[in-house]
Amino acid sequence: MRQKLLSDGAKELSYEIREIVKKAEQLKKLGKVISWENIGDPITKHHQLPEWIKKIVSDLALQNDTYSYCPSKGVLETREFLAAQTNALGGPQITPDDICFFNGLGDAIAKVYQFLDQTSRIIGPSPAYSTHSSAEAAHANHHPLTYKLDPDNRWYPDVEDLYNKVKYNPNVVGILIINPDNPTGMVYPLRTLQRIVEIAREFDLFLIADEIYINITYNGTKAYSLAEVIGDVPGISMKGISKEMPWPGARCGWVEYYNRERDQDFNKLCQAIDNAKMIEVCSTKLPQLALTKIFGDPRFKSYREETNQNIGKRSKIISSILGKVKEVTFNETHGAFYNTIIFRDNVLKPHQSMKIEKPEIKKLVESWVNQAIPLDKRFVYYLLGAKGICVVPISSFCSELQGFRVTLLEEDENALIQIFTAISDGIREFVNS
Repeated sequence: MRQKLLSDGAKELSYEIREIVKKAEQLKKLGKVISWENIGDPITKHHQLPEWIKKIVSDLALQNDTYSYCPSKGVLETREFLAAQTNALGGPQITPDDICFFNGLGDAIAKVYQFLDQTSRIIGPSPAYSTHSSAEAAHANHHPLTYKLDPDNRWYPDVEDLYNKVKYNPNVVGILIINPDNPTGMVYPLRTLQRIVEIAREFDLFLIADEIYINITYNGTKAYSLAEVIGDVPGISMKGISKEMPWPGARCGWVEYYNRERDQDFNKLCQAIDNAKMIEVCSTKLPQLALTKIFGDPRFKSYREETNQNIGKRSKIISSILGKVKEVTFNETHGAFYNTIIFRDNVLKPHQSMKIEKPEIKKLVESWVNQAIPLDKRFVYYLLGAKGICVVPISSFCSELQGFRVTLLEEDENALIQIFTAISDGIREFVNS
């Protein structure tokens, strides 16, 4: 090419949650049956939406107006509905104009980081969710900037680490919270959230809260939303229907702007994000129309509560299996539908393996591991080849820790027990090889 095409930040774009699928598909072609524990899609793990939800969607599909454009920021009636829900929490009061719809939160995340000045940084949790960390790193042409989540303290944030990194890095303009957290399943305690708000206020920062799982908690835990704690600090809440309804294929998410009038620069960022969506005309209309009818239906609350209870039950089953494995640090989850399991120090070694019966599969896996890769990725590849279980290495979540992420989504209890027993057996075989 006449000039360089790619920015330096393009190399930071990665998504191991999907990348691992390429490896698994190669094994499928060789006859390996795969259990998919890599991605948070309840539908692919046998979740069935109630018929009344499907009927709402199908009835909307028969209406001619469903197929037209909607306002660039989203269907007004839907934004009014969402604004009323947020205002009922008693925090900053918003209007429908403080809400903008996107084609999934991935679209919203890309827009938010895209329009920040290249020298401005958003600090987020580590282990990091790849969509956030990759987008932030790509915009800055640098590695992601993170604060630690502590596996030895229920995955709670190391607030002192966050404070010092903010204090001594003047390029930090915002703090990211993922609550409940992906990939750890941790729910931020109220006092921790309040402390993060205090840090943002002290250093004149704004907050971003990815709250896609905000209504997915269980085992007696409550997640506090950004609107409940933010006070007068500027912030952006990111929400959607892909996990909660769940309707991941709808690609329907939205952002809510809090206290945008309190800071001129923050308000300009919000306006730029809105303008970017306006240039695209609008986001998909059908799920926006369905949202108010489904979330506003009295049956939805009991449906969500029952679904959460089932996730909590599965978290207990997984705990009863992996919680006994002495080679790992295991934390029971309380929100979202993931768990991150960390190998203890010096457990992983570069020679470790698992027995793979089929020669062609063994040869392929060995070709993957005979490269300079993190040791937890070596474990993940052997687990895939030996047991047919597809998980994601934690080293791919912008973390120095060694481990793997699983989901809590398998609704067939016998299959769930079988999968996690196989993971437990695989850990023991691997570390003792």
